[in-house]
Amino acid sequence: MLKARRILWAALSFALLLGSCKEEEDVKPSNTLTAKAGADQNVNAGSVVKLDGSASADSENKPFEFSWTFSKKPAGSAANLAAANTAKPTFTADVAGEYEVELTISNANGQSKDKVVIMATVIEPIVIDANIRAKLTLNDRIDNPAIPDYIVNANVSVNAELEIKPGVVIAFARDTRLEINDNGGILIAKGDSTKPIRFIGKETTKGFWAGVTFRSSSSANTLEYVQVLHAGSKPLYATTKAGMAVLGGGRAEVNIKHCLFEQNAGYGLYLEHAVILGSFEKNNFKENTEAGILMGAENVKNLDTDSKFTNGNGRNVVEIFASSLPKNAASEIVWKGFKDKTPYRFLENVTSDANWKLLPGVIIEVGRGGFITIDDGYFNAVGTETNKIVIRGAENVAAYWKGMICFSTSDKNVIENAEVSGGGNIAIVSGKKANIAIYGGQSRMTIRKSVIANSGGYGIFVNYQGTVNGDVETVNTFKDNAQAKLLKE
Repeated sequence: MLKARRILWAALSFALLLGSCKEEEDVKPSNTLTAKAGADQNVNAGSVVKLDGSASADSENKPFEFSWTFSKKPAGSAANLAAANTAKPTFTADVAGEYEVELTISNANGQSKDKVVIMATVIEPIVIDANIRAKLTLNDRIDNPAIPDYIVNANVSVNAELEIKPGVVIAFARDTRLEINDNGGILIAKGDSTKPIRFIGKETTKGFWAGVTFRSSSSANTLEYVQVLHAGSKPLYATTKAGMAVLGGGRAEVNIKHCLFEQNAGYGLYLEHAVILGSFEKNNFKENTEAGILMGAENVKNLDTDSKFTNGNGRNVVEIFASSLPKNAASEIVWKGFKDKTPYRFLENVTSDANWKLLPGVIIEVGRGGFITIDDGYFNAVGTETNKIVIRGAENVAAYWKGMICFSTSDKNVIENAEVSGGGNIAIVSGKKANIAIYGGQSRMTIRKSVIANSGGYGIFVNYQGTVNGDVETVNTFKDNAQAKLLKE
């Protein structure tokens, strides 16, 4: 009997032991995860490193989470992992040395770890110190836009086709320049929104290197998503400093789109007389010592409304030197207003023989010695009640600039929904001071729904041979003119 009890007890004990083991298995699952952080890599310092843990697995095909962390970085590195909780994070190997990154994958079955080592070595920039006489392509060698791919240590003349690929960074030594010459020289520099091309100083300070000059008349000259920074150490033309100058001796031509001209000790861009601005779209001018751009009146028609000139430049205007709009009876020269309300500023006289039209929103400022002359063609400036055309002095005070004079006989000479103010600092014609003068045989102009103000003399002067609309005194507002609002001889 005792023996039977012992057998029964042993059987019960064994059953309890089996139950205990089974219960333990239920609450403590086996680890079915295997982390794989990918193969070790050798990269250039400054490169973006792409990690890949997608080969990691759970033998039961259950989902799991990723977590990447640095277990080792070189001294001085500020590298951070982007998307560290995904299968494929990235980081920039900002300094040379060894980076060790640990991957942890985990779920209810447990966790697994693996490490990958990335060795970053310094890649030296290629020195460019000779003129370019054969077709040359410059490729992006380093991903980091702060590290130059190439260094220019002396003035370089481009006498063949030079193509620059997206992401290229060229650093220029002190006072050096890049010259795109005529008779063979072509620059094709097309970056993109994620990998702009950068022309910078070896020292990233305003006015470190001289800048870029274009004399090439090739229509292939193109800059897209190009950044020009830190130039203006020496004049590119006469006494004019700029990040880039397009010079007209050979009727130089260039297309400029999505470019940035920033921190140049002078103008961002200078366009000489007679150059051809093939296209100009969505460019940005920031923190240049002078205005963003200096140009002649003949190229203003090519500017687009989306470009920006009002971000911290010495003068947030488009500056226009003494120049003229040539006669072309078959077409109309149209000036547009900028979305950021940038004014056009005339430094001296602007003369027009063209069919010249100002669209609503155009703002023209005129320097103290400046005036506007309409010789031939017509001047048509028709704004709207909510978006007027403004013509005023560079300082918005009375009697600041000389005024506007119209000799044209066209019946399309119209000023409407506009504000014309601050003229008449000196006599514009026949000893008369005025904001607007209509002068000469059969000259004419219609002026309606406009404000004529702050003249140093008359609001409007019409000589005995000129014609103005008969209701000019009643359909316009005259304010604070030093003499009468209208003088008709």
